[in-house]
Amino acid sequence: MSTATPEPARAARAGDPADLLRGAMRRHDENFPLAFPLLDRARRADMAAVYAFCRTTDDIGDEGPGGPAERLAALDLWEEEVRRAFEGRPRDRRLDPLARAAARRSLGLEEFRRLIEANRMDQRRDRWDTFEALKAYCTHSATPVGRMVLKVLGHTDRWRIGMSDSTCMGLQLVNFWQDLRRDLERYGRVYLPEEDMIAFGVEAADLRRTRARPELRRLIAFEVGRARQLLEEGAPLARFVTPRAALDVRAFTQGGLAVCRAIADQDYDTLRARPAPGRVGRARILVAAAGALVRGGG
Repeated sequence: MSTATPEPARAARAGDPADLLRGAMRRHDENFPLAFPLLDRARRADMAAVYAFCRTTDDIGDEGPGGPAERLAALDLWEEEVRRAFEGRPRDRRLDPLARAAARRSLGLEEFRRLIEANRMDQRRDRWDTFEALKAYCTHSATPVGRMVLKVLGHTDRWRIGMSDSTCMGLQLVNFWQDLRRDLERYGRVYLPEEDMIAFGVEAADLRRTRARPELRRLIAFEVGRARQLLEEGAPLARFVTPRAALDVRAFTQGGLAVCRAIADQDYDTLRARPAPGRVGRARILVAAAGALVRGGG
């Protein structure tokens, strides 16, 4: 895995990746969502630093200027900047919050590198042969985020990490099934495993339709079942995190399950409209999560 900073000429062709990184950090810092509202100020600041890193990384991989070569160069530069921040010597002062979070919470660089690598993978391939290969991709694109959050909360044991991994993978997968046509049209990516598409008689061209064929609906129902199972496996995690974080952890899980239900309510046709719980659904998720917190349930 390369950590070298691109040559000046290459960086210029990428639209100055350093400016891209700074712009993304600034934009997402200003719009940090009101997550984990019950945490103490220091942990909230560290969560914000982790969030800014995750959003910036995805911005570079999905929205960076140029093609795959330029984005790979920008990701290499980003990894070098993040490595320097973990060493306590960031060149970009906007990475100071990440440097402080890494030092305060003993964050490991590996999770951050894995998320960067996921975005490299997106530049190099746009199809996945098997479900196991897709899950391996999720160990780069999804599970590192949960592990970062757990470390900020002070949890490092394997059994909590296992539940977090299931939750994050389930959330990632249901997001894939929610956005099938958008991912193909915007990024040229198909996250449905090719082995499953063959088994259900589905082709990539079917994802460009305005309505899903019965074969595609059956395939989506099958995949949603996999995501739901993972979310349910990870659901007990909310009982084993700090009480101040339990509301948010429950809301993440219930939000993913709500998307599963929204997809089912559309008869598993995610092409005609993007299934989502909506404002009322999101409010119900928060009320249910708060009620479970008060009751002390899972």
